[in-house]
Amino acid sequence: MAELKYKVIDTEVQYFDYCNILEQLVFGERTPEIEDEIRLLTLLIEKWDADHIIINDLNPIELLKSLMADHKLKAVDVAGILGISKGLISNILNYKKGLSKDNIRILAAHFKVTQEAFNQPYILIGKKTTGDITPKMSNTDLKKAS
Repeated sequence: MAELKYKVIDTEVQYFDYCNILEQLVFGERTPEIEDEIRLLTLLIEKWDADHIIINDLNPIELLKSLMADHKLKAVDVAGILGISKGLISNILNYKKGLSKDNIRILAAHFKVTQEAFNQPYILIGKKTTGDITPKMSNTDLKKAS
């Protein structure tokens, strides 16, 4: 029996290897075989993410900071990914500015998570919320942000 090219992801190293392979495939030449490979890798990566990344308990900025740590990225790296200034990413990471729709779309695609993960309400310094839904923050956190 032939060995499978891809297997269920069991380790973080395997996860990052598959993410890198997927990125290369997505930006390379596309054939029907490559499209199948992209779909398979996407499913394997999404399964790993669902089992290992708890995004529902994190506000978008906490999620971004967690993903930055996981991928060993600095603020300047994320600014480059988003095509924004270092000052703006600093303001975003310090809850002074919200994520734009374009920022959310780019981050979701880059980190291979749903846009909904970044499109959640959260408190900005000097603002009430970035959305219509009450944020997942305690009263103490709300007072600190005011």
